[in-house]
Amino acid sequence: MKILVCMKQVPAGTKVDIDPETGAMKRLSGETRTNPYDLFALEAALQLREKVGGSVTVLTMGPPQAEEMMRDAYTMGADDAVILSDRKFAGADVLATSYALSQGITAIGDIDLIICGKQTTRWRYRSGWASDRRAFRNPTCSMGV
Repeated sequence: MKILVCMKQVPAGTKVDIDPETGAMKRLSGETRTNPYDLFALEAALQLREKVGGSVTVLTMGPPQAEEMMRDAYTMGADDAVILSDRKFAGADVLATSYALSQGITAIGDIDLIICGKQTTRWRYRSGWASDRRAFRNPTCSMGV
């Protein structure tokens, strides 16, 4: 079974800087960590792989420093990791993020199951990209870990 886990970096503290012109969070302004709900999703994927076999790939969209998060995912047991990173993604809203991640998933191909954390700690919104059926066309999607 080919399992994909979507992961996200979130601010490690409560203080974040916002760009006054764009309204986007300045990602380099503070420490980040892996969204805890995404760690639950990764653990669920690893347990499933242990039971039924297959592979676990983690996917994120973010700046180059997301590499540290992906290295942590490898340490936990992920088989592969993909980072979608481009300056054009800066300040992306939920719809743009949905589209970019769906294209990344399509490029990876042949995914049997996608597991996402139930929400982010950053803004407490659900994994909007996965719930937007227009951006994601694979019928096997699991949310709420």
